[in-house]
Amino acid sequence: MSEEKSLNFIEEIIEADLKAGKYTSIVTRFPPEPNGYLHLGHASSICLNFGLTKKYPGYTNLRFDDTNPVTEDTEYVESIKNDIRWMGFEWKHELYASDYFDTLYGYAIQLINKGLAYVDESTSEEIAAMKGTPTEPGTDSPYRNRPVQENLDLFEKMKSGAFPDGSHTLRAKIDMAHMNMLMRDPILYRIKHAHHHRTGDKWCIYPMYDFAHGQSDSIENITHSICTLEFIPHRELYDWLIAQLGIYPSHQYEFARRNINYTVTSKRKLLQLVNEKHVSGWDDPRMPTISGLRRRGYTPESIREFCERIGVAKRENMVDVGLLEFCVREHLNKIALRRMVVFDPLKVVITNYTNGEELLQSEDNPEDPAATHREVPFSSELYIEREDFMENPPKKYFRLAPGQMVRLKSAYIIKCDEVIKDAEGNVTELRCSYIPESKSGADTSGIHVKGTLHWVSVKHAVTVEVREYDRLFQVEDPASEEGDFKSYINPNSLHVIQSAYAEPALRNATFNDRYQFIRKGYFCLDKDTSEEKVIFNRTVTLKDAWAKEVKKSK
Repeated sequence: MSEEKSLNFIEEIIEADLKAGKYTSIVTRFPPEPNGYLHLGHASSICLNFGLTKKYPGYTNLRFDDTNPVTEDTEYVESIKNDIRWMGFEWKHELYASDYFDTLYGYAIQLINKGLAYVDESTSEEIAAMKGTPTEPGTDSPYRNRPVQENLDLFEKMKSGAFPDGSHTLRAKIDMAHMNMLMRDPILYRIKHAHHHRTGDKWCIYPMYDFAHGQSDSIENITHSICTLEFIPHRELYDWLIAQLGIYPSHQYEFARRNINYTVTSKRKLLQLVNEKHVSGWDDPRMPTISGLRRRGYTPESIREFCERIGVAKRENMVDVGLLEFCVREHLNKIALRRMVVFDPLKVVITNYTNGEELLQSEDNPEDPAATHREVPFSSELYIEREDFMENPPKKYFRLAPGQMVRLKSAYIIKCDEVIKDAEGNVTELRCSYIPESKSGADTSGIHVKGTLHWVSVKHAVTVEVREYDRLFQVEDPASEEGDFKSYINPNSLHVIQSAYAEPALRNATFNDRYQFIRKGYFCLDKDTSEEKVIFNRTVTLKDAWAKEVKKSK
């Protein structure tokens, strides 16, 4: 009997709430700001929020936190929706914080009327100075005790566009000596004369995140508002605003974000990489964005499995990207079609092969119980990998060498009889003979060899471009290193093979399929593929090459 999986702490809270009758169903939300593309950190939040309402009665909303018109764009909105659907999830309602601008404005008026908010004409520097320090109380703004009517008039003028950016703010009136510095009269509204991607030029005042977030949760009757740990200090303000407004009591819960080594997930840093052309765009296959991972060939199943394995915890830690690579290897091994592709060709001429050419059967995926077979053309002239031949091999070398035999995958055993070189002494061609009785699946030769090589028939080879991607950074935590994080970019994160030779079955490659290039790694078609050029991206190597490097360096 399989052991039942233990609950994470959020699931324990939900089960207790449902058991106590606090709720009959739950409502969660995924609230991205549309100012960039989603990355692996968001993937964890997506899997958590949507996963909870798959497990328990209820639903999840997608709500765009679009309260900063300067950085937000419809392009990001569409990319976020595409990523969530690709991940395998669907939301109940598509909502925007901007849907609630009128309601939030009404809430602000309510707070002013209760004497709990005031218009401040201090500069941002003056407000910061008033805040005090964690050990010393702040000081009151000179505008803190304005009469209610004066605050209402000024706030209306802010809304009507009478004041320039940064000249006035609306602040909550709480406690300038509060232990939690976020409770020291936080800003609720600021002036921004900027075009909004949905509301156009209707508004020139915009709510701050802390004012929009909890109230939006409340409007949507969110039962469990799940955030990352940095929002713990914000929870007190979240609860205070809901209590003062007397609205639906949504509650915030925090879990630890998972940092991934050898990458950065700060949107600001990712935007730098894009804008400064260190990568080709948000969906560059080296980026930790969901769109980058998708383009590289990662599957939604492998990312969901990764998120499941790292789990939900209350303490932050660094997750090894090797775990993500392990998850995608595991999945691709089950689904990838096997194909032969030669990256660095060395020509082999089989001198005693007189059949012209023949079609051999090769299995598409030995891991699939219902595996299909494809036909691979074989002829007297083949390409093998240059690294699969050695003229003066060491002991226990099982690939091709003068006088040595190997098996060609799904074909015959061959023996190297002669090495042809050019004037500089470079090996240009191997003359070999084959054993006719050694055909794979019908071998009666009695010869046993230890090496098996992949190959491609010269006459039938399809020329393809191969892009081999590796980790974007050379150090585990580039964001915490001294100096500019971009100075730690791995100069070998992309290696392009302009002309590799593939078996003809790859002429019909599709964007939905995943491929294992035998002995090379897992690959997928890149979006740059055209009628003129077929391009493949390496998703991941067959084995963890970095683990060996780390071991070596210790």
